[in-house]
Amino acid sequence: MNRKFSLIDQWPNKKEKGMDRRTFLKLTSAACLAMGLPVINFSDGVSAIAASGEDERFVRKARYWESLEHKQIRCKLCPRHCVIDDHERGYCGVRENRGGTYYTLVYARPVTYHMDPVEKKPLFHFYPGSMAFSIATAGCNVNCKFCQNWEISQVTPEQVNSFYMPPEKVAQMAREYGAKSIAYTYNEPTIFYEYMYDTALAGHKEDVKSVVITAAYIEKDPIKELCNVVDAIKVDLKAFSERYYKDVVHGELKPVLDAIQTIHNQGRWLEIVYLVVPTLNDSEKEIKELSRWIMRYLGPDVPIHFTRFFPQYLLKNLPPTPVDTLDRCKAIADAEGLHYVYVGNVPGHPAENTYCPHCGNVLVERIGFTVKEMKIKNGRCPYCGTRIPGVW
Repeated sequence: MNRKFSLIDQWPNKKEKGMDRRTFLKLTSAACLAMGLPVINFSDGVSAIAASGEDERFVRKARYWESLEHKQIRCKLCPRHCVIDDHERGYCGVRENRGGTYYTLVYARPVTYHMDPVEKKPLFHFYPGSMAFSIATAGCNVNCKFCQNWEISQVTPEQVNSFYMPPEKVAQMAREYGAKSIAYTYNEPTIFYEYMYDTALAGHKEDVKSVVITAAYIEKDPIKELCNVVDAIKVDLKAFSERYYKDVVHGELKPVLDAIQTIHNQGRWLEIVYLVVPTLNDSEKEIKELSRWIMRYLGPDVPIHFTRFFPQYLLKNLPPTPVDTLDRCKAIADAEGLHYVYVGNVPGHPAENTYCPHCGNVLVERIGFTVKEMKIKNGRCPYCGTRIPGVW
C-alpha cells in the first residue's frame, strides 16, 4: 500500500461523521487532479447504505472453520485460529458464530470503490499503466500502528457506511470503466475472502483480472486456493523480525513468509513491498537478511519495493524515512543479487523505473503513479533481448 497519499483516507470512518458519497467523490476527484491522474465519474446507480442495523444480503456462510463443542467454532482462515463462542466474532470483527455456524458479514459489502493506477498498489510488473477497480470492506486481522486506512480497517461493518455490490456488479463496473483488473485493497482482503474469491471468478467472465493487496497473514490452504482464481498478489512484508510483528503489527512473521513462498510456488505473479520505518526495521542487518531470504526462496526476479514511511495513526513519533535510508536499502538488495529493487513514495526517484538487469537500459519510465514510457516488447528488453519477468 502506498503510504504517502491514499484516496481512501477521505472516506468516513464512523457513521456519525456522515460524509455522503457525493462528497467522497468530490474529494477523491480533486486529489486525482492534483496528482495528474484520470478521474472517473461513476454513474452506476449504486447507493450508500447507512451504517446501522443488519442486512442479510451481506451474510454468507464462511469458509475455513471447524466445529467445536458447545457451539464453539475455530476459524482456520488466518494464523490466529480464533476460537469463537456462539454470537461472538473473531479478531477481525467481520466473521460471526451464529448457533455453531460461522458467517461472513461483509459479503458484497464494500465501504468504498475507486479507480486507481495499478502502480499505486504498487504492482510494477503487471500491465504497467493500467487501471484497477479497487474495493475494500471494513475489518482487518492485524492492527499495524502505522496503518493509513485505520478508519475502515479497525472498525466493524456496523460502524461505517457501505454499498451493496455483488461480485457480478463489481465485475460489470470494472469492465464498463475500462479497468484491466479488480484490486482487493485498502484493508486486508483475507477477511473478506469469500467475497474476493467469488468476485475474481465473476471478473474473469468479464475478461477482468484480479490483484490482491495483502499482508499475507493467512493460512496455507486458503492462500493456495485463492491463487487458482487471482492473477497477481502484492504482499506488504512489514519487517523481517518477529519482534516487530509482535509489537507493531500484532501478528507473526513466519506465517507471512510461508504464505509468500506458497504464492510463489503456485506460480502467481508476486511483488513485495517493505515499508521502511526509521529505527524500527531499517537496520543493515535486517535488510541484508531479508534480501538473502528472497534470493534463496523466491529468486532474483521477484520485485521488492522499499517505500517511504510517513507518520500517522498510532506511530506519529517518528519522522518520515530519509531518502538516503531507502537508497541504502536498495543498494543492499542490489548487492545481494536482486534484479528489480524499487524505491517508493518518492516521486521522481530514478528507482521508480524498471531497468534491464542485463544491459541496464530503462524499460519502464515512471513518475509517481504515472507511466511515461513502456519499452518492453513481448516480455523482453528491446535492446538486448533479455526476458523481463512479469505480466505485460
